[in-house]
Amino acid sequence: MTSTAAPLDLLLLPTWLVPVEPAGVVLKEHGLGIRDGCIAFIGPRDAALKLAAREVRELPGMLLSPGLVNAHGHAAMTLFRGLADDLPLMTWLEKHIWPAEAKWVDEAFVRDGTNLAIAEQIKGGISCFSDMYFYPKVASECVHNSGMRAQIALPILDFPIPGASSADEAIRQGIELFGDLKHHPRIKITFGPHAPYTVCDANLEKIRVIAEELDAVIHMHVHETAFEVQQAIEQTGERPLARLARLGLLGPRFQAVHMTQISEDDLALLVESNTSVIHCPESNLKLASGFCPVERLWQAGVNVAIGTDGAASNNDLDLLGETRTAAMLAKAVAGSATALDAHRALRMATLNGARAMGLDSQIGSLEIGKAADIVAFDLSGLAQQPIYDPVSQLIYATGRDCVKHLWVAGKPLLDDRQLTRMDEQQLTATAIAWGQRISGHSE
Repeated sequence: MTSTAAPLDLLLLPTWLVPVEPAGVVLKEHGLGIRDGCIAFIGPRDAALKLAAREVRELPGMLLSPGLVNAHGHAAMTLFRGLADDLPLMTWLEKHIWPAEAKWVDEAFVRDGTNLAIAEQIKGGISCFSDMYFYPKVASECVHNSGMRAQIALPILDFPIPGASSADEAIRQGIELFGDLKHHPRIKITFGPHAPYTVCDANLEKIRVIAEELDAVIHMHVHETAFEVQQAIEQTGERPLARLARLGLLGPRFQAVHMTQISEDDLALLVESNTSVIHCPESNLKLASGFCPVERLWQAGVNVAIGTDGAASNNDLDLLGETRTAAMLAKAVAGSATALDAHRALRMATLNGARAMGLDSQIGSLEIGKAADIVAFDLSGLAQQPIYDPVSQLIYATGRDCVKHLWVAGKPLLDDRQLTRMDEQQLTATAIAWGQRISGHSE
């Protein structure tokens, strides 16, 4: 279970280790060794203690799992958190969010908002996230400096957006950024056509061709609301997912975000194309957008990952809480208490997200040779006792305040709840200052 040619850089000794792959396994009193940023050992504690290691960390009462993977979000929108609540999607977008973006979004906004989002996600046990927002080069710089892992989706719409005057310019910027970061160990550039109702066929075809040439992922809001689907049918006679299939976009490199409206024909297209679905339950609930039928998708063989969406519509980037909501909602939608059990919910928040991003050979499970993207959850608290199944306790009885440590590629980004590379006080002060400016309370 190990290669012991050289000393381990770090040996972790938790009470429980949940590798996610193989499915349903909980290893008690095992150790995990890290060397050169990768997992080099998993085995019983007794065997682990015989290994040479530069550092040994005892983690009593803690559960080690793969770092959580937040498969959809708009990081910089943390600075719009709570700006326009309790509104339907199109009213929220057209009357509030889009005007606020036009007024406030620039490189400084994206830098400060993305850093705030990264810090919040690290403290919540997230080691990898997908971001789809303006000035993606700035967001990439934030990710690079933070030590986190991310998929950066270049936003593309038919009309001008902050940082790009046209779809063609956004695509050009995307190609350039893809080339610049092609060999970055922690950043993957993808293309993010916003939604079927904001991107025309001609631009979608351009994106498809370029994505195929670069072997890049496409990340897109699809079937977020019944209104979106109905409007498309009235205007074109075609459901948006069928249109995307006709244009050749669906496939293992396509991430369909939201998918609250799924007919039998839609399901068949998802299965046949091996398209991934990104489920954002709390945003969908808050905007009354509908319910993604997760269990139905899962049983059909569709890869379903989970995302928080942006803090402007959620209002947090708490993937552990999101996963609990997803598990509960899946049961209600399926009418079955056995739908999306705790172990599958954790898989959805880790390995399924990695698979959707094309990163499952590197992250998403604790396996020898994979990157050491690892989170330690402290289950020793009063509210987690007694513990019969630690994964059930993690999903149903644990909040993100129990996240104790986080490593990405073996490097600590959170140590005993403290950020190691970011200044939490400064981030908070900066966010407060932005809030005062946006609300008009500043001088």
